[in-house]
Amino acid sequence: MPRAADASRTARPPRQGSTRPAAWLVVALACAGQFLVVLDVSVVNVALPSMRTDLDMSASGLQWVVNAYAIAFAGFMLLGGRAGDLYGRKRMFLVGLALFTLASLCGGLAQDGWQLLLARAVQGLGAAVLAPSTLTIVTSAVPEGAARARAIATWTAVGAGGGAAGGLVGGVLVDTLSWRWVLLINVPIGAVVLASSLRWLPESRAGDGRRLDLPGAVLVTAGLGVLAYGISQTEAEGWTAAATLAPLAAGLALIALFLAVEARTAAPLMPLGLFRSRAVSSANAAMFLCGSAMFCMWFFMTLYAQNVLGYTPLEAGLALVPSSLAVLLGSKSAPRFMPLLGARNVAVLGTLIAAVGFGWQSQMTARGDYLTEIMFPGILMMLGAGLTATPLAALATSGAAPGEAGLVSGLVNTSRTMGGSLGLAVMSTIAAARAAESGGSTPEALTAGYALAFRTGAGVLLGGVVLMAVWLPWRRAAVPAAVGAVPAASADGDVVVDAEGAASTSFEK
Repeated sequence: MPRAADASRTARPPRQGSTRPAAWLVVALACAGQFLVVLDVSVVNVALPSMRTDLDMSASGLQWVVNAYAIAFAGFMLLGGRAGDLYGRKRMFLVGLALFTLASLCGGLAQDGWQLLLARAVQGLGAAVLAPSTLTIVTSAVPEGAARARAIATWTAVGAGGGAAGGLVGGVLVDTLSWRWVLLINVPIGAVVLASSLRWLPESRAGDGRRLDLPGAVLVTAGLGVLAYGISQTEAEGWTAAATLAPLAAGLALIALFLAVEARTAAPLMPLGLFRSRAVSSANAAMFLCGSAMFCMWFFMTLYAQNVLGYTPLEAGLALVPSSLAVLLGSKSAPRFMPLLGARNVAVLGTLIAAVGFGWQSQMTARGDYLTEIMFPGILMMLGAGLTATPLAALATSGAAPGEAGLVSGLVNTSRTMGGSLGLAVMSTIAAARAAESGGSTPEALTAGYALAFRTGAGVLLGGVVLMAVWLPWRRAAVPAAVGAVPAASADGDVVVDAEGAASTSFEK
């Protein structure tokens, strides 16, 4: 059969004499892959102090345990989705999972900080290849209708649950075994899922012969990484030193080159024409800005709990359970409020709630009370995050053509993760500089640094509120397909997902 005909099929029929695997098994395997991807963003947070002690990492370098993963994931996520369309979702699922599992093993066995960071970057690359295929595998396995809605709801719940469970799972592993097991635990699970997927997952593809934009993915990832490195250099070198200005200039040049490539290539990773739509450009800008603040919450909360208040990793994980549940509550509630209040108003409301939480958290002290300096502000921060994500994705996809909804959903999630990566670099630098001014590594000095980071985050979120109020279009946008870890639901609660929708990350990561 000609290659073009093969590429145009949505799914390959089973071979003669074979039987299709049960739909529930396909859904379970795809959800297991999504769970690993989401879990691995949040699970490392409570292990950060132990990693620093064991590998003698610097305070400023610790952010890269999170950022190495996030930057690689964000930079290659759109490419991973396109590769699945062209070369087969099962094939990319297997390649991504194998890469992710191998990198987890290397990270768990790392003997030096650079080895751990390299492993985390490769993990992010594997996740970017794996994650976009999971949702499409689910939708391809289940017939359209109520059964598909239940399968999508399961996928959504598993993704959100992975982020919410990360702190608790990480705390248990670090306390009972060691920090290495927050990575090594992926190896046996990944091996089982890999073997089962090789046997049971059906292949599907929807390619149209277009080439992959590998240069675009490499340029944007390198640009973000170098830019984040330049920002982190300001702590030790200042803004005017060559060691700071050189990577900042190089990062900006790489991003400019990325934009130039996207404007000229026939099949761009990020079609710049999409941003002519006010809805798409404003929602992505708002998601980038909000992500730059909200992504940092888990990082600083776990450091505050352990480095200042003396919590064990397990206690720190348990302390963040209420805020993990709050983001789920916000995500579940947003689709209900959007038909009543409008998408823009729900996004503004969620961001304001998060800003109040950040402002409250910035009043933290070195002898903080759990209820007033961790639990309640954490609930507000993450409730607001959950309320914000869905309406912004809804507005972005409402400004896209029907055939571009999946791509725009991927862009929204990429904007959020990219904003979070750069935001973490900025906030970590701010916190470290204030701590150094206040006396170094004493609990009071660390608290002063963390408090300034949250205060800055509150200011960024208020800026996001202004941006949304001025720029976001006024419309009662429908809840979009595949908006990420938030459940994509219609007004009556039924989950609606486009088969082309891209997998995504969520704020609890």
